[in-house]
Amino acid sequence: MLRRNLNDTPVVKNLLILNGLFFAAKLIAGSMFHIDLDMKLGLFYWTFEAFRPYQVVTHMFMHADFWHIFMNMFTLYMFGTVLEQVWGGKRLAIFYFITGLGAALLHNTSRYFDIQSVMSTMSPEVYQAYLSEGVDYAFRFANPMEQARIIQLYGPAVGASGAVFGLLTAFGMLFPNTELYLYGAIPLKAKYFVLGLIGIELYLGFANRSGDNVAHFAHLGGVLFAYILMKYWKQDRSRFY
Repeated sequence: MLRRNLNDTPVVKNLLILNGLFFAAKLIAGSMFHIDLDMKLGLFYWTFEAFRPYQVVTHMFMHADFWHIFMNMFTLYMFGTVLEQVWGGKRLAIFYFITGLGAALLHNTSRYFDIQSVMSTMSPEVYQAYLSEGVDYAFRFANPMEQARIIQLYGPAVGASGAVFGLLTAFGMLFPNTELYLYGAIPLKAKYFVLGLIGIELYLGFANRSGDNVAHFAHLGGVLFAYILMKYWKQDRSRFY
């Protein structure tokens, strides 16, 4: 039986350390130097002035607050350690970063349609004001609901959630009948747990347009790329990592 031992899973161990260091750097930069690292390392939409190519990677190591990083790192530890023992470190690292990049791709693709929807309701003058002023526009001209939507569209996406959802998907595909215990007491097979999470994210991604500040399509991007990669690896038996 596989054990969750970080000494046996160096990739997961180093990912946990890196995420912790980035979070500590964010807190120190904010408190001591008044620098918001989310605005520099978080993922902005491709055409925004604040976008930088390196953000497609760095956003995976940034987190909004303690609970955000705790939940992602706890899930990485719980499921990543098992997968690394099955796959080995190289394959786990490849999988983690591909699903994280896939999450970024789908998130910013969904942003395009959201932005077009929001922009279509603006006059040309207001549209130009938004492009030049960004979030400032929301507070100066928009109603509260519009403020939430525009801030969500303009602001940076942060977190390892896309890659973490990819790990959950892989675990559910490799160990579909393994029982997980919700709240430590309710048994549920891994395949149903993962399918339930996907269903919730699909619903929230399409139905909840009020701006809950959660990148649901990033989560779904991690799921989608995890599924594609798992199917590819299953077919390509000549390649091992």
